[in-house]
Amino acid sequence: MSRAFNFCAGPATLPEAVLKQAQSEMLDWRGTGMSVMEMSHRSDEFVAIADKAEKDLRELAGISDDYAVLFMQGGASSQFSTIPLNLLGDKASADYVNTGVWSKKAIAEAKRYGSVNVVASSEDSGFSTIPDQAAWNTSADAAYLHYTPNETIGGLEYDFIPESGGVPLVADMSSTMLSRPLDVSRFGLIYAGAQKNIGPSGLVVVIIRKDLLGKARKETPTMMNYQVIAENGSMYNTPATYSWYLAGLVFEWLKEQGGVQAMAEINARKARKLYDFIDGNDFYANPIDPRFRSWMNVPFTLADDALNGDFLKGADARGLLNLQGHRSVGGMRASIYNAMPEAGVDALIGYMAEFAKERG
Repeated sequence: MSRAFNFCAGPATLPEAVLKQAQSEMLDWRGTGMSVMEMSHRSDEFVAIADKAEKDLRELAGISDDYAVLFMQGGASSQFSTIPLNLLGDKASADYVNTGVWSKKAIAEAKRYGSVNVVASSEDSGFSTIPDQAAWNTSADAAYLHYTPNETIGGLEYDFIPESGGVPLVADMSSTMLSRPLDVSRFGLIYAGAQKNIGPSGLVVVIIRKDLLGKARKETPTMMNYQVIAENGSMYNTPATYSWYLAGLVFEWLKEQGGVQAMAEINARKARKLYDFIDGNDFYANPIDPRFRSWMNVPFTLADDALNGDFLKGADARGLLNLQGHRSVGGMRASIYNAMPEAGVDALIGYMAEFAKERG
């Protein structure tokens, strides 16, 4: 059976080479007679796996020793609470930018722990653009400034890193981490759910500047305290060992592809191909301001919504899976993360052209 092209937004497609390596090591990891998922997280074998994964991630993303790298559980959504608990400190409020569903969820959670200043919002435009930063109503005494670089549901992506004016900049990079080079030094904290560009679900990577550790409120649960996690090498309790191992395999694969610069060139080309086809065909449309279109998540609509079911049925028959748009926005969505080969995008475009010709 040949593998399908899986356009799911997450859990997303993984590199085939990674899956094959994991398969070959499933019953016996390098002569130990054990699967990685059976190992003690305290064992020399797993500690070596964990250390190498962190080393490779630091190399790929250019993470200096000024930052701690944490491998936590709960996905990115758990960080919506963890961040204010750790970073608000004695500050009265934090700044947030509202550009879509995930921004709104982060804002709602932060309001449980303090005052939230929504510095800008594009909700009035249906989240089709990014507000001009010159008009943001930021606070000089905010605990931090939070934004979501890429809104996976709406397909809206920043083409700039916001200036935070000395306030720690916090970013949810679940869908963009490792898709292109990034100047980590401009951020106080980066967090990324694994199930898009890093590995399988169950893991969230947190990159935090070390001077921001030790500021957690006294009521912060131990398992949500960044300082505790850092001091214990992300192993205060049993971590998501198999997800961590698979993430390490993905990091190795990325290095073999030439690193994030090479991935950026491929990702830009994949996105450009798909958007150019959509823009050049009256049968399909994309609602996002072209300047802020996502590289990773490409939503599109058909000329007639009544054809959506037939489109999806035909796509499934051709091994083009999980193209249905999020229930909150409808239409279609193709998620084309690092592990989506260019051949998958080409196959999708070919099917879209065929469908438009037959049903347009």
